[in-house]
Amino acid sequence: MITRTRLAAGACALLAALTAGIAFPAPAAAGEPTGEDAPKVNLVLDVSGSMRTRDIDGGTRMAAAKQAFNEVLDATPEEVRLGIRTLGADYPGDDRKTGCKDTAQLYPVGPLDRTEAKTAVATLAPTGWTPIGPALLQAADDLDGGDGSKRIVLISDGEDTCAPLDPCEVAREIAAKGIGLTIDTLGLVPNAKMRQQLSCIAEATGGTYTSVEHTDELIDKVNQLVDRAADPVVTPVATEGADACAKAPTLKSGLYTDREEFGRQRWYRVDVEPGQELRASVSVGADRAVNPSYGVLLRAVTVHGREIVRGEAAGNGRTDVLSTGLRYPKAASDEEDAPAETVCLQVTNSFSVAAGVKTTPGLPVELTVDVVDGPSDAGDVASFGLGRGWWLLGALILAGFLAGLLWGWLSRWRFAVWRTN
Repeated sequence: MITRTRLAAGACALLAALTAGIAFPAPAAAGEPTGEDAPKVNLVLDVSGSMRTRDIDGGTRMAAAKQAFNEVLDATPEEVRLGIRTLGADYPGDDRKTGCKDTAQLYPVGPLDRTEAKTAVATLAPTGWTPIGPALLQAADDLDGGDGSKRIVLISDGEDTCAPLDPCEVAREIAAKGIGLTIDTLGLVPNAKMRQQLSCIAEATGGTYTSVEHTDELIDKVNQLVDRAADPVVTPVATEGADACAKAPTLKSGLYTDREEFGRQRWYRVDVEPGQELRASVSVGADRAVNPSYGVLLRAVTVHGREIVRGEAAGNGRTDVLSTGLRYPKAASDEEDAPAETVCLQVTNSFSVAAGVKTTPGLPVELTVDVVDGPSDAGDVASFGLGRGWWLLGALILAGFLAGLLWGWLSRWRFAVWRTN
């Protein structure tokens, strides 16, 4: 009877929701994609004189870049608006002031004509300086306007030669504008100094740095980044955790960002209905120099302080982001109006810094909360805390018991035969 009532109520609720959805568009939930404009990608290619070097698969770095661009242009999704900008492609002289202005839009950001873009790439020849900073400023302007995702993919074989305009500072300025632009960098046969500079550029905007030494690696990575631009943009929602569960904000399913002081904790609350499962994960980033040996802890706790489940991770200085997660399924109830359970999520970190390093603002925290329908079979979730693994454990125990009996019987039989002989 209860099941029939629930099905009827669910059908009515679904019909009402569909009717309301037709009449009124639903607002975006926390962390949901909101941009409707086409995604934009600007490929920025270093065409400086050093690209003549023959050390990538027996050919020049320029030849590898051209081959990669041709294959990427063929594979670019139709919805992506793609452009190509060069640096160091036109001025062959020795005047530094002129060389540091040498950046141009080879193909404008917009609907892609593959033949025209390939023809433009074919004309390139290694020429001049490496003005990465000025090229990034211009590349950001190329992508100006619209709410869709914006991505710059910088491919270079050397560090910037136009200081004091530091490319890392340029990337920070671009990030500070809040235009949602990500810069990914790829270093061709990199040295330590170039790797450090390109990594800094990428980190400033939340992008990635990749070292490339083969043509197929370059093709795969650029294709991956262009495809990533076509994915829906998920914007985290800023929240502010509390120092105790009673004061914590209540979060719905979504992606959230916060700041947490060194060695401190932040609390958040999530309501979980009977029959639902809470899935939560957290990442804490070290955005400044930290001491080695650190960790992050995520706990699910009842409002009365009893721990339900936890997830934890530790680092030793080789990574600057630590992530962990947890799952908590709440059993279904036969009561029709059973109340939701308030689960308290506690995020704690054990990062520390040396003297002289700023401790404010706190470390960046990214928290993902997902409340979904729980498994229909309790065996999918847990059995004595072991999930489905209890079947294997039981089989191993039984096999061990039988093997012990057999071995004991054989030992006694051999002993009896020995005594008889």
